[in-house]
Amino acid sequence: MKEVLILSGKGGTGKTSIVGSFAHMAENKILVDCDVDASDLHLLLAPRPREEHDFYSGIKARVVTDKCSACGLCAELCQFEAVTMTETAAISSFSCEGCGVCAHFCPEQAIVLDENHCGSWYISDTAYGPLVHAQLFAGEENSGKLVSYIKNQARQLAEATMAELILIDGSPGVGCPVIASLSNVDMALIITEPSLSGQHDLERVLDLANHFKLPAMVCINKWDLHPEMSGEIAGTCHTRGVEILGKIPFDQMVVTCQIQGVPVTDSCNSLAAYSIQKLWNRLQKKL
Repeated sequence: MKEVLILSGKGGTGKTSIVGSFAHMAENKILVDCDVDASDLHLLLAPRPREEHDFYSGIKARVVTDKCSACGLCAELCQFEAVTMTETAAISSFSCEGCGVCAHFCPEQAIVLDENHCGSWYISDTAYGPLVHAQLFAGEENSGKLVSYIKNQARQLAEATMAELILIDGSPGVGCPVIASLSNVDMALIITEPSLSGQHDLERVLDLANHFKLPAMVCINKWDLHPEMSGEIAGTCHTRGVEILGKIPFDQMVVTCQIQGVPVTDSCNSLAAYSIQKLWNRLQKKL
């Protein structure tokens, strides 16, 4: 079983659109959307949830009002200004960091620490195979932990169904969820675009992959919108010893297919669809 991670240093490079096309072309695979903060893959694959589970991470303090004497000690000790005093203490779940100081020092033992329900994760069916995905609630943390959790669930599902490939749609950037998504993958394909920010963020992702000693290759999407910048990116990759696995031209049919909610390779024989097909064939040979 192989794991392939599709990344982009920034948003808007077309990463998820390409993953959707890979999902259409790949066989015997499990799909994973590791962008748990602002996922988009479900917009293209229209998943039908088979299982839904709560995700808990961290703790939040809660006041048992019947026990609270309103002494105000918790408000004095809280470094996050999460406690307000009225007839009893009240703790804001948005401000509480779960440090537990208030519960430890409360003379009435009126504060308890609850597990924090901060998101949900799903196993869904799509027209292109099973999809494991998740969504953190607004403002919640621990996205890296949730990414690691759903990747583990995807591996278990792949073993149970004897899938040969786990195809992972990573989140943009180089933060905690990206680092978590890099664990145990066999290859990373980085989608970039011909712009200064695209080049800059590509180098950051390449540095990250190199740090973890993971093989990485690059695809330049919409390369013909700025051929000179595409050449600079290709030169940077050559200097770093990174292979350009493919180039995809700008194609209005990609937008049309996105509006229709289907991968471009499943809709028409456009230039972009042909280029993505070639990219996928080359990626398979690398695996």
